[in-house]
Amino acid sequence: MSFTIRPASESDGEAIWAIFHAVVAAGDTYTFAPDTPREEALAYWFQRRARIFVAESASRILGFYQLKPNQVGLGDHVANAGFMVASAARGQGVGRALAAHCLAEARAAEFRAMQFNFVVSTNTSAVALWQDLGFEIIGTLPGVFRHRERGFVDAYVMFRSLLD
Repeated sequence: MSFTIRPASESDGEAIWAIFHAVVAAGDTYTFAPDTPREEALAYWFQRRARIFVAESASRILGFYQLKPNQVGLGDHVANAGFMVASAARGQGVGRALAAHCLAEARAAEFRAMQFNFVVSTNTSAVALWQDLGFEIIGTLPGVFRHRERGFVDAYVMFRSLLD
């Protein structure tokens, strides 16, 4: 599948909302409530401290990511990111391409590391991708995610240095 990755614009909001809504409705990977309002969701993704990018093919948004500091002030040298891919685009390299792009953008922005604070343990494809890209599970948060089908499951804190 051929696609490009570019900075998101406000005109991408409807496509981002559609992907967001489908992902959170599944109740298996993100802590957002399934009934999160559109305005609240877009305000989160387009927040002031964040940069957002989309993967696009034939004017269709396939997925997106947000890159931001994990913390403010004295912790702002560590990046954090969130990713969502449309269900029809999964398994076609979109997530991996977004991840590689994100790591390059984080390095270009001079972040020293990247940390994911809450990777749901049952999201095995995401865990495997991050491990393949050099992330380590540095902590397990027992039973902190209320999975729609599996009940209370663990979440991982994952980390990798961006210094070579």
